[in-house]
Amino acid sequence: MDSLLSFGWRFIEGMGVTIELTVLSFAMAFVLGVTLTVMAVGPLAPLRWFAAAYVEIMRMTPLLALLLLFVFGLPKLGFMYSLVTSSVLVLGFYTAAWIAEVLRAGVNAVPAGQIEAARSIGMTFMQVLVNVVLPQAVRTVIPPLGNLFVNQIKASSIAAAIGVFDITYTAQRINFETAQAVPTFAAAMFAYLVLTIPLGLYMRRLEQQLAVTR
Repeated sequence: MDSLLSFGWRFIEGMGVTIELTVLSFAMAFVLGVTLTVMAVGPLAPLRWFAAAYVEIMRMTPLLALLLLFVFGLPKLGFMYSLVTSSVLVLGFYTAAWIAEVLRAGVNAVPAGQIEAARSIGMTFMQVLVNVVLPQAVRTVIPPLGNLFVNQIKASSIAAAIGVFDITYTAQRINFETAQAVPTFAAAMFAYLVLTIPLGLYMRRLEQQLAVTR
């Protein structure tokens, strides 16, 4: 354990990489998820079909297979990205499908009467969506979005498969150097808990506050 504690700084660096992967990929996923939601509820059929196809393909594709295809397949077509950038893009594209589904459920929860009232005063589709529907939809789905963010922290460990120095890959390297699998991966689990437990508690508190407000 003394030798393992000496690697603590490496776990801290790994936590920094995990946070970077999570924040950047989730921000990308949220923007793309909102775009897909607008397409899914919009009046143009081709855009609705594209959004539906995208969501289904992403949800049915294993994340690891998608990451390996992105990392080893795109260079064959002339597209080169760093390992961190590749991980962020794949996590963002993948999680966007789940965010789109959550937001679509929030949109469907908005009372139809409010939409009809907005249209009756001459608001366009985009005005109704931006000013009436999306603000209420996002507020409704904050708890599931928080759960997706927590899951994104754990899903970011997939980047270890291609050699990104996150928490999981750091644990793998330390285990290779020390041959102490149990304490090493227990330390990795603790590092993930340090990130996820406070966030989970905050999201639970936020959900309770929103429930009281509603």
